[in-house]
Amino acid sequence: MGRENQTYVTEFILLGLSSDHQTQILLFVIFLIIYLLTVLGNLLIILLIHVDTQLHTPMYFLLKNLSFTDLCFSTTIVPQLLFHLLVMRKTISFTRCFIQMVFFLIMGCTESSLLAAMSYDRYVAVCKPLHYSTLMTQSICIQLVIGSWASGAFVSLVDTTFTLFLPYQGQNIINHYFCEPPALLKLASADTYSTEMAIFAMGVVILLGPVSLILFSYWNIISTVIQIQSGKGRLKVISTCGSHFIVVFFFYGSTIFTYMQPNSKKMNEGDKVISVFYSVITSMMNPFIYSLRNKDVKEAFRKAFGR
Repeated sequence: MGRENQTYVTEFILLGLSSDHQTQILLFVIFLIIYLLTVLGNLLIILLIHVDTQLHTPMYFLLKNLSFTDLCFSTTIVPQLLFHLLVMRKTISFTRCFIQMVFFLIMGCTESSLLAAMSYDRYVAVCKPLHYSTLMTQSICIQLVIGSWASGAFVSLVDTTFTLFLPYQGQNIINHYFCEPPALLKLASADTYSTEMAIFAMGVVILLGPVSLILFSYWNIISTVIQIQSGKGRLKVISTCGSHFIVVFFFYGSTIFTYMQPNSKKMNEGDKVISVFYSVITSMMNPFIYSLRNKDVKEAFRKAFGR
């Protein structure tokens, strides 16, 4: 507790995913494997796109940025989770908690915007193929990436500021495995309505906004695919867009459930499991979904490693 006022919190205790020692060891092994796959998979995607000139296209430029974001996203959360699975006292200082929250929100919100940008890229490629080279120039791609990072930083600033300036007195036990706004709000010793509304508004901007753009893009893509006479042409479009849609489903489904519902003073085990999907699993899945379903990436892998 603080020196000047013994009731103010200076550190938090994270309960994690389980209190059973054997379960914690099992979870450590599982999350270590997931993290190693995440790092190796995303680094491989970044490397392949960088060295293979055939992948120097708008779609893969956005994918490379998505992989970098996933790498940072996972690193913000998983190493601390692994450490806490091995120690008895799972504490995190007030300052470190909010630093983690800042970077978690920046990476997560940036990923949301990048997924929307990637859906726009697929929309232009499928629905306006003759104008693709003029609508998806290098400068436009760079602007989309900068805009994604800027939106992530803005939402992170708003959410963190509103959460940070709430008073935290007495209770310091977080029923979660990392620091994020919904978990912190449950410990605040003041009315959280204005903070909840601010977070909800930011959720509309950074979650429902991109989802609306993605749904619009895929509605037009599906309408275009239906009109394609060639079965081979339809299969190519579905293969190209299918991997992106899988990523979108997992990422937005879990984040919207967490951030677009009224705050409850009690976080149950189901909420923590759902948060694992957008904070840990999605970052691991992205490179494997894109590489396993994309023949261009597989061809780049064969050329790079001589197979």
